[in-house]
Amino acid sequence: MIQAIAGLSAAFGLASSAGLNAYIPLLLVALAARFPLDDPLLALAEPYSLLGSWWSIALLTLLLAIEMTIDKIPAVDSINDVIQTFIRPAAGALLFAANGQVITDIHPMLAITAGILLAGGVHTTKVAFRPLVTASTAGTGNWFISLVEDVVAFFVSLVSLLLPLLAGALAVLGFAWLLRAYRHRKQQRLAL
Repeated sequence: MIQAIAGLSAAFGLASSAGLNAYIPLLLVALAARFPLDDPLLALAEPYSLLGSWWSIALLTLLLAIEMTIDKIPAVDSINDVIQTFIRPAAGALLFAANGQVITDIHPMLAITAGILLAGGVHTTKVAFRPLVTASTAGTGNWFISLVEDVVAFFVSLVSLLLPLLAGALAVLGFAWLLRAYRHRKQQRLAL
């Protein structure tokens, strides 16, 4: 039971972090499926085991370098967000479904849908927030916000892989905090 909850927590964390940067969680999962060489940290179910191949790791590294560079440039980051509208939810679906413990217990379409919704929701929030940063800082704050997003995606992905139960608890706390903030803001609007 705990293993299933841990697998589900990891899937939720990885898919959510893909909404910020698709390639960070994909690369971390690929590396975890490859290393250590004698006994990899993560066993991916077929056909997702292809993610741990050397060519996949090389391609993800290249795509991550491109993404991390262009997402720091004002105006170009907006074009990148439009392109990533298709890539991030797909990455979230792949990450959710690739988790071996989850895909055997949950119907594949449900896993794929959950991954799309998680990554797509995080991505949509990011896309809605970024123009506010651009407008309020004349584009000078974009690189910093992008760097923060990359750091958050890295640590959420890492915690999801290494400490999935902690990731699940943090996700529940984060959702509760967002819900509370939304309700508080709604009450403030009604008071005006």
